[in-house]
Amino acid sequence: MNALKVILFVIVALVGLVLIVALFVKKDYTIEREVSINKPAAEVFDYIRYLKNQDHYNKWVMTDPDMKKEFKGSDGSIGFVYAWDGNDKAGKGEQEITRIETGKELDLEIRFIRPFEGTAHTKMITKPASENHTIVSWSMAGYSKYPMNITNLFTRAMLGKDLEKSLLNLKNILEK
Repeated sequence: MNALKVILFVIVALVGLVLIVALFVKKDYTIEREVSINKPAAEVFDYIRYLKNQDHYNKWVMTDPDMKKEFKGSDGSIGFVYAWDGNDKAGKGEQEITRIETGKELDLEIRFIRPFEGTAHTKMITKPASENHTIVSWSMAGYSKYPMNITNLFTRAMLGKDLEKSLLNLKNILEK
């Protein structure tokens, strides 16, 4: 009986510790990565503005080649929605183009449904470094309610690696 009490105490203490730590973890997060691509900014932007092209470079989209996809609106235009329903890794959700600054910036709202509900905002910005050289910056910002904000301790590193991989894929595609 004492062993059961000790196990129960340890479990309660661990849960309590997680809840206490979550009190001190920021609820919002922002991750940003960039890559240099040897192509003109206009060419790079004209590729990334079409969300269907993410099938070829976005690590998250590529986690489930059999995911169901649904599109609403005109790709590359404000209001276009790319919805997906995939395996446990890909989850379910949709992303919508919310703002376009032609040749410079693409803003998206991502609405996650499964495995967790949430909303994130992403920006893809192209900056010409020279006539045939572009810096692409991809950022993601979101908010996690308490106590789920404890996951923000891991979100930056995990999402950062995924953004880096996706940007490297984009670079490889465009520089072919």
